[in-house]
Amino acid sequence: MLEVRNLSARYGAVRALQGVGLAVSEGEIVCIIGANGAGKTTLLNVISGVHPPQEGEISWQGRPLPVQRPERVVARGVVQVPEGRQVFAPLSVRENLELGAFLRWKKQRRQVEEDLERVFAMFPVLKKRQNQRAGTLSGGEQQMLALGRGLMAAPRLLLLDEPSLGLAPLVVREIFKAIHRLPEQGCAVLVVEQNAKVALKVSHRGYVMAGGRITLAGSARELAENPQVQEAFLGKKQKPRIQRAGDRA
Repeated sequence: MLEVRNLSARYGAVRALQGVGLAVSEGEIVCIIGANGAGKTTLLNVISGVHPPQEGEISWQGRPLPVQRPERVVARGVVQVPEGRQVFAPLSVRENLELGAFLRWKKQRRQVEEDLERVFAMFPVLKKRQNQRAGTLSGGEQQMLALGRGLMAAPRLLLLDEPSLGLAPLVVREIFKAIHRLPEQGCAVLVVEQNAKVALKVSHRGYVMAGGRITLAGSARELAENPQVQEAFLGKKQKPRIQRAGDRA
């Protein structure tokens, strides 16, 4: 569905992405893990049309995605849920969700109402608080709202930026339980996540980014068993090899 080839991007003189390539197929959850400053968020912003690419190609279902036209990217079925939730604090929970469907409101009103009920079924707390101001929700509830708002755009591919950031473990499990079910509903997922353990557990495949480049790629199991990934992201120290007499130097 999504194919990124030789993608590069800059912030002034700073090169944030260098020759990045990746793909997401229908029904997949694909994760991107890496340290702060690796270029993960920039990659999502370029795909979604928020930040301009310097070079490279992004294709969606065999056609180029519009550069720097986020509303057209959303209309094509690629929707980003940004880091830090970014809910509309003065508006109600329901109004935030309805805004997620702003491109569909006039022509698909009945479908929008059905999708709203699906979001409420996914996160019942949002239904209880639908008339409450979004800014008064807890961090976990705001993340549920941000995810629900993204789903209200009826995406075929959801781009998630750090959905577990700042959340308690119980809330993280609930969020990723919902993410795990999205491919069954016809929505593939590309998730950027510093919590490599939970990201690899829910994903089919993954990429590791460092310095604006893809440094490793493979199935989620392959990455979880990779010694470099284990030491850098999973907190597993590798045992030093003890050289025995007779071993070659």
